[in-house]
Formats: sequence, structure tokens, C-alpha cells
Amino acid sequence: MIRLAACQYAIELHETWDAYADHLQGLCAEAVAAGARLLLLPEYAGLVLSGQLRGEQRGDLLGSIAGIQPLIGAWAALCERMARRWGIYLQPGSVPVLDNDGAYRNRAWLFGPEGPLGYQDKLMMTRFEREQWGISAGQGLRVFDTALGRVGILICYDNEFPMLARQLAELGADLILAPSCTDTEAGYHRVRIGAQARALENQIAVLQSPTVGLAAWSPALDENIGRAGLFVPPDHGMPGDGVIALSAALEPGRSQWLVCDVDLEEVRRVRREGQVFTRRDWPEQFDRVR
Repeated sequence: MIRLAACQYAIELHETWDAYADHLQGLCAEAVAAGARLLLLPEYAGLVLSGQLRGEQRGDLLGSIAGIQPLIGAWAALCERMARRWGIYLQPGSVPVLDNDGAYRNRAWLFGPEGPLGYQDKLMMTRFEREQWGISAGQGLRVFDTALGRVGILICYDNEFPMLARQLAELGADLILAPSCTDTEAGYHRVRIGAQARALENQIAVLQSPTVGLAAWSPALDENIGRAGLFVPPDHGMPGDGVIALSAALEPGRSQWLVCDVDLEEVRRVRREGQVFTRRDWPEQFDRVR
């Protein structure tokens, strides 16, 4: 049994590095105190760094992502220290990163007890990212070997594309982390329904962490709606609706952790002994209709 923590993360204004660092460490300490071994924060959680910029720059859509680039190294180092200190796995959400080719990519690092394990870039860009914000798609998917099992990351919109999760499943992932950032109820449900469908199709677990609350100071993170959740295939020994846990829809201005347990061996058992074998039957059916 593994204890996971997904943050329903309120976007707050932290105008100095010390205020932000204290906030992030205090927040993560809550999940660690609850016994969580893997912590997940949402898509663009790292963009909260823009609160440290001058008002006119943090209020500028393009200027805000350029302005936070000098802060990303210190942010990653802070996340690494927390993972090492507490002996946990930490996926601190994603952040726009200026890549070597001059393009910005939406990047999610994973840190472990022994340091950084690597990163996953978002592959599918929303219209906002592509048309207004200038965020470019990444390339390739990977799985991360951890002491908890094999983990993949699909960032927000990526969860709405079946073949991405399928590739992670074929690479051996038992758990997909789904950091998300949505500004409407419909957007939240698109990602959540996608996450549940990917759990069903591949007979794996999917953990979702969303942003919540209002942030008038940030044109990128101004409105946020969502609930954290842990989803598995509905089958023998699993919840009938496939929902292991779902965070309460509390006051959107306050962060809260969804702390929940999952037995990945039980998820694997469903693949061997379940009422249906969606994972096994996928290639046969796909070849038949193609």
C-alpha cells in the first residue's frame, strides 16, 4: 500500500522568495506529516514564482514567463532538498521553461529521495498555450523507476489523448501523475474524465492535482477550478465507480491535500484477474478495426 498526496492548490501571491519558499515547504510538510510518500502539485504551480516580479511584469502574459526564468534554478533546488530531506517523491507541478532552442515548454520534474529523476514535457498544447502564450510542445514520453513502482506523467490536456497513456502503459507505468490547470468546470471535467478513461483503458492508477482559486494578479492563472482525485479501473476489489478518493469542493482560496492510499499490486491483479481485460484486448481490437 502506498500513500499518495495530491494538492488542490490555491494560487496565492507571494511577493518575495522567502515568503514563497516558506509557503511551499510548509505546504509539503503537511502531506509528509500525513505519511505521504509521493506528493503531486498541479500544472503551472511553478508559475506562482511570478508573484516575485514587479507588478507590471507579473501582470504581463508573456513577460511573466520570461521574468521567472532566473528563479527556476532555485525553485528546482528547493524541491530537490525537500525530496531528499523527507525521503519522498515530489512532482511539484509544472513550470514554463525556456529551452535551448529558444522555445518555452511546459515542464514537470520529478524529484526523489536520491535527487532528480528527470522531467516530462507537455506534449499537447491547448489553444491558449499555442495561440496566445507561445508555449511549444515537448517530444517523447518516459517512465520513471521509483521504489513505489513505475510512474509516468501526463500534464493536463495530455490526459485527453488515449494513445499517450497507452504508450506509458506499454512502457510499464502503473501510476500516471496528472497535474492540471483549468479555468472552467468543463475544463476540469474534461481532464478528470480523461484521467478516469485512461485508468479504465490501461488498468492503471491516475492521480490528478488541480489549481483552484482566483489570482487577478496573474493573466495566466487568473481563474482556477478543480478537485484532486485518485482513479483506478472499476473492477473486482476496486471502487465501483473507479474513484478511490476525491477532494472536497471547499473554499477555492485555500490549498488542501487529498491524502489517499493505493495498492498498485491490486491494480496489477485486475490486469490478470479482472472481469475484463481492456489492457490485454486493446492491441487485438485495434488491429481488427484498423
